[in-house]
Amino acid sequence: MMREEPNKENDYEKMEQENSILSKDESRLVESRESLETEGNHILTPSETVAVPTYRYAGFWMRLWAFLLDILIVWSIGAIVVFPLFRLLGISESQSFLFSPASIATTIVLYGYFILMTKYFKQTLGKMVFGLKVIDLKHDDLTWKSILFREGVGRYIALFYFPLTYIVFLVAAFTSKKQGVHDFIADTTVVHEN
Repeated sequence: MMREEPNKENDYEKMEQENSILSKDESRLVESRESLETEGNHILTPSETVAVPTYRYAGFWMRLWAFLLDILIVWSIGAIVVFPLFRLLGISESQSFLFSPASIATTIVLYGYFILMTKYFKQTLGKMVFGLKVIDLKHDDLTWKSILFREGVGRYIALFYFPLTYIVFLVAAFTSKKQGVHDFIADTTVVHEN
């Protein structure tokens, strides 16, 4: 019997130690949870939901009309500013040669228009008129990388390989997120603002 009593006492002491360790761990857990909540870092419980934005994707026709308006704007800038400026300076503006200085300047205006308007406003003037904007599907903001791929590479394929133009834009009519080929390249899409 003497042997059993020390074992019982040892068992009782071990249980008390374990309980004290558990109570210390619980108090640390409560302290860490309180510190997270007071610092603004909130851990979501299963009952809490996160609001996921829902978008109304812009269809093929809306995007086509916005694009045609943008092309009209760029052509107008070329006709009103670039070509008269080249005439005034006496620089050749021959339209028969694809790589004339005036054609190169108009191309720079075209790319600058699409890239800068999309970066700073998330839309071009054509998209503004029709209430459309470009969004990045992976990030909150449009990055320079995605814009350069979308507007640079995508516009190059669409405008300079004319038979592919139809395919580049027509794909938007058949995809779930209404993405054209240039949108797939940059992981972007066009949505209605409202």
